[in-house]
Order: sequence, then C-alpha cells, then structure tokens
Amino acid sequence: MKYLSSLSFIFLLNLLILASCSSPEVNNRDHLVFRYNEHANITSLDPAFAKDQRNIWPAHQMYNTLVKLDSNLSIEEDLAHSWTISEDGLTYTFQLRQDVLFHKHTIFGKDSTRHVSAKDVEYSLKRLTDPEVASPGSWVMSNVKNIEAKTDDLIEIELEHRFPAFLGLLSSKFCSVIPREMQNLDFQTSPIGTGPFKFKRWEIGEKMVLRKNKLYFKTDAKGNALPYLEAISITFLPDKQSEFLAFIQGKLDFLSGLDPSYKDELITTSGKLSSKFEARVDMDKSPYLNTEYLGFYLDSPSTEIQSQDFRKAINYAFDRDKMIKYLRNNIGIPAHKGFIPEGLAGQTTVDGYSYQPKKAKALIEKFKNETGIISPKLIISTNPSYIDLVEFIQKEVQKIGIQVDIDVMPPSTIRQKRSAGQLDNFRASWIADYPDAINYLSLFYSDNFSPNGPNYTHFNNDTYDRLYEEALKITEDTIRYKLYSQMDSILVEKAPMIPLYYDEVIRFRSKSVSGLGINPFNLLDLSKVKKSK
Repeated sequence: MKYLSSLSFIFLLNLLILASCSSPEVNNRDHLVFRYNEHANITSLDPAFAKDQRNIWPAHQMYNTLVKLDSNLSIEEDLAHSWTISEDGLTYTFQLRQDVLFHKHTIFGKDSTRHVSAKDVEYSLKRLTDPEVASPGSWVMSNVKNIEAKTDDLIEIELEHRFPAFLGLLSSKFCSVIPREMQNLDFQTSPIGTGPFKFKRWEIGEKMVLRKNKLYFKTDAKGNALPYLEAISITFLPDKQSEFLAFIQGKLDFLSGLDPSYKDELITTSGKLSSKFEARVDMDKSPYLNTEYLGFYLDSPSTEIQSQDFRKAINYAFDRDKMIKYLRNNIGIPAHKGFIPEGLAGQTTVDGYSYQPKKAKALIEKFKNETGIISPKLIISTNPSYIDLVEFIQKEVQKIGIQVDIDVMPPSTIRQKRSAGQLDNFRASWIADYPDAINYLSLFYSDNFSPNGPNYTHFNNDTYDRLYEEALKITEDTIRYKLYSQMDSILVEKAPMIPLYYDEVIRFRSKSVSGLGINPFNLLDLSKVKKSK
C-alpha cells in the first residue's frame, strides 16, 4: 500500500468513501467494540515500561494510579479517594478506596480476585527502582526517600526534597498499581490490573483484544456501570496510509495525528476537516504538551553559536505562521512565546520572536562587524520526518546572509550525538512527562547538563538557576507560576534555542463514537466511550 502513486491513492480513497459492505451480523455487534491501530508493535503490557504512546494507551485501559488527570490537567482521585501533604511538603499520605478489585485471575485462588491494598501500591512503586526490572520509569521515584503501607488502605510516600509537581508525577502510567502476585506471572499472557478493560488475547504483530472488566469500580454521573463498551480491538497495520484507508473504510473507529501521505486529503490548509468527510467523521483538536524547537549547543567552539545576536537573528528570520499553515495545515500553534507550551501555566508574558527580517539582517550585520566573520554558517541536524520544516527555515535564514546546511540522520543518531554535545544545532521536541512547567524548564537548569541530564544546550545562567531552585521550594501555585514566567522570559532573551511551534493533538473519529474526549497529553481514555449502531 505504501507504494501507491498519489493519483492511485486518491482514486482508491474515493472508492472506499462510496463503499459500504458490512454484514448485518457484524453491524449488530459493532457498536460494542472500539477499534484502533498501532503502527509499531506494543512492546509490553507491564506498566513499568509504559514509556511511549503505543504502550501507554493499552496500559491506561488496564491499570489505575493513585491519582489521575482530568481533561484540564487538574489532579483528581483514582485509586486514592483522598490525600494529605505535610507542611514541609515532604510526606504524602494517601487513603485508598475500599471498593477496588483486581481483574479476575486464578492466582487469587477460589474467589479469583481480591481488593487492592496499600501493600500493592508499595510493591508497584518500589518495583520501578528494582534493578532486575530495569524500568525506564525509574526516574519517577528518584526523589522518593521511602514508601510504606501504614495500614491496608493507607500508603505514605516520603520525599528527599520538596517537589510541588510530585502529585502530577504519580499520575504517570509508570505508577500504575498491580497485585503483589504479579512477580510470579508473565505480563505477556497474564497482565492484571484494576482498569475498565482486562486482557483477553495478544497475537503479536497481528491483534490485541481487551474485554470489559465487569468488576470495574467506577460509574457514570447517573450511577451506570462503566465501561459501556464490551471490548477493544487493536490492530498493527505497519504504515499510516494503510491505517487511514482502514479508517475511511470503517474498519477503524479512530485516527490520531496526521501524516503527509493523507493530510491534504483529510484537512484543508486552514486546518479544517475536508468537506467530503463531514458527513462521516468528527475532528477534535487540543493543545498538546509538546514544544518543537531547534537547540543550540552553547559549549560549541563555533563563534556563531556562542553569539546571542546570531541566535536571535535566526529566531527573527522566518515566518512561523506561514510555516505552520503550509507545512502543517495549521495544526500546531506558532511559537511566539518561550519554551513553555500552550496549555501549561507559567508561560512568559513578554513577546517572543515574530517574523522580522529587517531586524534579523541588522543583527547579522552587527555580528559580522564585531567578529570579522563575513560568511557566517550554521549546520542544522534533523531526522527525515522534519526535513520539510528545516528546509523552510534554511531558505528563509539564507536570505539574511547565513549559509545553512542540513545534516539528515536517523533519530537514534540524533539522540546520541545531541547528548554527547556533537551537534551545534539540532531539531528536537520535548513532550511533558507530568503537567507542570518545571518539566520544560529543567532542560535549561545548569545541574542538568547532558549527558547526565536533559540540558542538551548546556545553557548556564545564574539568575535562571536561582529562580529554578526557588520554584522547587514553593507549593503555592500562583507564586510558582510567576517564577516560571520569569525563567521562560530569560530563555527568550538569551535564545539558547529556537521555539518552532507548540504542537496540537488532533483526532478523527467516526460519528458513531461519542464520549472519547481529548486532552493535552493525548491520553486515550475509553472508559466512557459509546458507539451507536
């Protein structure tokens, strides 16, 4: 399918739009099953390995955490119905619900299930730092001093240092609660959680099926048992064009994100759903906690990279609005502020970078006069998925008198070289791990220099570091957000990076689907989804 010409693809697509050939028997049961696709195989159903979307989505259907995030990123109860935080901000105590049962399994004996206890929470969280497990989520517990089940329904977590964003961190799927007995079971054949759906079947590379958990503890506003669906069916079509065709044909209920192979068919350049799909498809869009940017490695010996005027000139040299409109069909918010994305409190209140080519040229002339460098140069490193964006920037920046070369390499190579400080300028993105702007600001704290931390630019500023350390001690949100805004303003002024755009979640769903919702983490929650016949 991936080798279809554009004309052949459009012809086939139009045939599929007109086609409708489902048997009455299939249609009679279709509203009970939600179907979506993953391009790459799910690698594990162990929540300790829920590090990317393909693993996070099924984990979210099968497991619960102490607390969760609502669609506005506010913390709400999940397995814990209440909690307290000590005055010094170091001790968190959670009172568990007493009506939560694990998915049925013979390992529980005669009754085939049991209630969740604080010992299960202690086991699950301590397991993240077990060297034998080797979880990529071990960092979540890096600031935790002790975890202890005080009673059957009371769990206490003590931190080494105050960290106001810790509650949000506990909503991560890494922190999902599993039974203590799982140490004797295989997550590929017998994953056990408490979520709205339970494991049924996994044919690796072909299909995964989750079934309704009839013991699920949550209800809707009217007291009706959740979930409404009977099952979830996950397929593994390997390329996005095939997935799109399956969605248009009605074989999938949901499509997340855009791909160049079909974006111009599905949406207009203004970011609206194409009229040919309006009768059958609904589109949802929301800010996504993801900042796309170009980073400068400030420890580079390059005179250009070390120059603040040079870095600012590039920020002013290209039109972000035009770039998003024509290359992303208006999906994404042009980054005219700092590094903190739309949807998170703490974004700078000062103006960031707009398209000002005259100002960019003046800064470059100043740079040339001060350094004696007549032909300044820049090499931008990127992976193939973003070459269209980088080529757009290349053409615009060259207009102000900078020679720009593009170095295309695989994503894994980019990550390795970026961490090792071997790239003067690199395209990157930062997707939030938890819903607090300190997660973004940590990329520019001097103690986090790569390769031991995420400060890939090696930005070092005493005022910034002082504000960062002060913010970690403050539990009052409004005061902390003001400090965040000041830090974000420093990033605008010093220009260690070029913010490109703040991404958006975009979803397409069949009109038969309701209750799906959308959120800034692009988390798939099927607990309240319904499908009409």
